[in-house]
Amino acid sequence: MNAPMIQLLVLAGIAVFLIIKLKSVLGTREGFEKPPAQSPQADSAQEKRQAFEVIEGGPDRDITDHVKEGSAVAKALAAMKDAEPSFAVGEFLQGARGAYEMILMAFERGDLESIKPFLSEEVFDTFADVVASREKQGLTIDAQFIGVREITLTKAKFLKTKSRGEVTVKFVGELTSVVRDKAGDIIEGKVNEIKRQKDVWTFARNMGTNDPNWKLVATGE
Repeated sequence: MNAPMIQLLVLAGIAVFLIIKLKSVLGTREGFEKPPAQSPQADSAQEKRQAFEVIEGGPDRDITDHVKEGSAVAKALAAMKDAEPSFAVGEFLQGARGAYEMILMAFERGDLESIKPFLSEEVFDTFADVVASREKQGLTIDAQFIGVREITLTKAKFLKTKSRGEVTVKFVGELTSVVRDKAGDIIEGKVNEIKRQKDVWTFARNMGTNDPNWKLVATGE
C-alpha cells in the first residue's frame, strides 16, 4: 500500500472519531426542533401583558368597549376611575348582571329583607308596597330565572362634590312566571312559558369608599 493511501485512511479514521465524539457531547437532532416551550403560566402572563398594554394617551378599552369614545357617558366613567382607580366597567357590568337576577327573583318571591342592603330607601319602599298589595289580594308568584339576554350601559354621571357615581343599565331578562290566586289557580302567565322582560335600572355608589356595594336607586327609563 502506497503512502498517499495510508495517509487517506488515517485522515478518515480521525474524521470518524471526531464525529462520534461530537454526537456524544451534543446529542442528535432530527428534523426541525421547536424552541423550548414556555410554561402555561408564562404564556398566560405574556398574553395578559399584551392584552392590557395601553399606549399612553390612547383610549381606555375598558370604557370604549361599552360606550362611545368621547361621549358624556365615557367622560363620567373616566371620572369615576380617577376617583377610584380600581373601578372597572367590565367588572361592574358583571356584578350588575348578578344583582339583577338576585333582586328580581327576591322581589318576585316577596323576600325583600334579603336584598334590603342593595336597595335605596325609596326603591325598597316602592317594592314593599307592591309586595304588600299582592299579599293583601292573596296572590302568589311562581317564577324561575332563565338568564340575561342583553345588558347595555346606557347612562352614567359622576357628582364630583359628593364623589358619587351613577350608572344606568338596560337589562333584557328571560324568565318563567305565573300568578296564582288564593285558590292556587293561575290567573296570569303560563307554566314553562319563557317570557322576556325589559328593565332599566340605575345603580349608585360613593366612589373611593370601603363599601364596595352599589345600590339600586331607580327603576324605569
